[in-house]
Amino acid sequence: MRAAIFCTLFGGLLAACTSLPTNGPNHRDITGGAAATLASEDNIVFDYALLDINKSVLERVVDIGPGSFFRTFGRGRGPAPVIRVGVGDVVQISIFEASAGGLFIPAEAGVRPGNFVTLPSQMVDRGGTISVPFAGQVPAANRTLPEIQRDIESRLSNRAIEPQVIVTLTEQNATEVAVVGDVVGTANKFRIRPGGERVLDIVSKTGGLRYPGYEVFVTLQRDKRKSTVYFPTLVNSPDENIFVAPGDTLYIYREQQKFVAVGALGSVGQTSGVTGQFAFEQERLSLNEAVAKAGGLLDNRANPGQVFLYRMEYREGLEALKVDLKRFPRGQKLIPTVYRANFRDPSSFFFAQGFPMRHKDIIYVSNADSVEVVKFLVFLRTVTSTVSGVADDALVTRDSIRALRD
Repeated sequence: MRAAIFCTLFGGLLAACTSLPTNGPNHRDITGGAAATLASEDNIVFDYALLDINKSVLERVVDIGPGSFFRTFGRGRGPAPVIRVGVGDVVQISIFEASAGGLFIPAEAGVRPGNFVTLPSQMVDRGGTISVPFAGQVPAANRTLPEIQRDIESRLSNRAIEPQVIVTLTEQNATEVAVVGDVVGTANKFRIRPGGERVLDIVSKTGGLRYPGYEVFVTLQRDKRKSTVYFPTLVNSPDENIFVAPGDTLYIYREQQKFVAVGALGSVGQTSGVTGQFAFEQERLSLNEAVAKAGGLLDNRANPGQVFLYRMEYREGLEALKVDLKRFPRGQKLIPTVYRANFRDPSSFFFAQGFPMRHKDIIYVSNADSVEVVKFLVFLRTVTSTVSGVADDALVTRDSIRALRD
């Protein structure tokens, strides 16, 4: 009988708790007060992959970066792109003949140092052509210098004496790369040398970076494609330092690498200005170092076996680890991924030291099961003390009324 009375009283107190003063509306108020709702019936909004950090994961995760010039543009360490003449370029043409008395070299020119004539420099017009006497309008745009030379020689072969032609590119206006963003120099366009230029070559021409390299990202835009790479990746991975092409745009910008840490960590929830967002402040940061930056695991709250790291991971990396991705569409390149570290295992500290953090990673440390039990016991003690307090208040009130009557 007493147990039934206690359960009834306890249930009533729980119901009464919903009307107690709070700092804001609870989830029931928000859900019930909505005029229109688009809510998921499934508790899992996004499908995600879960991987325990181990040796296999560690071997693959280092090679997977947040972006890649090599994967996007596919040039890598291959040959330099062929530089072609474009509209706006300025060329100079020299025509040689085998002997005097030909089309360009008069018979009385024997005292000249060579049997050639150099035409005035000219710009490739909007139609993509240049003008050569007795050869007419010669197409030049999107052609290499040897191709233009052979075309002119062919056009003059029936009129000049064994003509030989040399075409020189004196001013490059169509083979430039634009650079904008946080660089030291003010020039924003740079010519590509005939031998080719790589991304770092162009960056060096600007005078260097305005900020430390570990705070800089580089975006390469080419035609309708673009990719962003962390600047130290260009230095540490030669495949990413690809050749630039005419018309490319490099956007160099500063963005401090940061991660978010929530849950049972020492610095999270403090009132001393800590917000749960932390800057790397170095080129490479491991999971161990990130946890330390966030204040470490709380001894009386954290579950060391359940330390999670959230990030968007590239599909090919997960496929290499034999992760079953059937539930994800084939065209989805980035997969929501959760990595789990078990710090109860001593070897996990070595794995976590080699596990690299990435920009915008999220660390979450769950509470230990015992913490939830303690929370319930504290709440239960609050309820029982409230019941006891109500009984005492009733007795005091009754005695006061009797005293006033007397």
